[in-house]
Amino acid sequence: MGFPDLFKLEKLKIFAYANVERSTAIDGSPFEAMFNPQTLTRTNTNIFTPAKGHGGGVQSATFSRTAPSDLQLNLLLDGTGVEEMGLVNLFTDPKTVQQRISDFLALAYQPQSDTHEPSYLTVQWGKLTFECRLGSVTANYTSFDRDGSALRAELELTLIADGDIKKQQSVAALSSPDVSHARLVRGGDTLPLMTQRVYGSTKLVLRVARANGLDHIRGLAPGRTLIFPPLAR
Repeated sequence: MGFPDLFKLEKLKIFAYANVERSTAIDGSPFEAMFNPQTLTRTNTNIFTPAKGHGGGVQSATFSRTAPSDLQLNLLLDGTGVEEMGLVNLFTDPKTVQQRISDFLALAYQPQSDTHEPSYLTVQWGKLTFECRLGSVTANYTSFDRDGSALRAELELTLIADGDIKKQQSVAALSSPDVSHARLVRGGDTLPLMTQRVYGSTKLVLRVARANGLDHIRGLAPGRTLIFPPLAR
């Protein structure tokens, strides 16, 4: 019976794919963190349309949409050969800090030759799984060798949630055949604007108009409740 490796800690990994379904891995995937981040920051944001007053009245801000959540984390890169627990890697030729940064940029930031877009990413660390794309990356260099090459750097990553649209619709229950949406008309609302909020598109404006017996799509009366039918029937 072997002894467990007490010095081996599960590392954060960033997998890169060529397609949103995340079935085609990109060469060089995954990027493995040298040192696990000490903190992760998850941000969720709602977008509201600023309030507009009519005739001196007061109107509350109107909900527009829910923005994709983002994950912020910092990854430490060290080029001195020292790994976690203070152990020195004596058996391999460690990559330089700049090589590691170049590997990450090629995997997550630079557009891929086939799709001409940055890759689709999945962050995995323990029970955390976050499907995303790279929003921004900042490299802070903190230590240098005598020849000016970087010995230590920190990557500040902002990752924007970006999963398969079918999964997103399943979570939001937008494609369920037995779910409808009721929305209260507020001052300044139009049918295209409200349809955009509910479905993320204005393509179903005429269908919504028919469902509510409307013969026009503008000049809606505030206070009226409109029914937005489900995407599937």
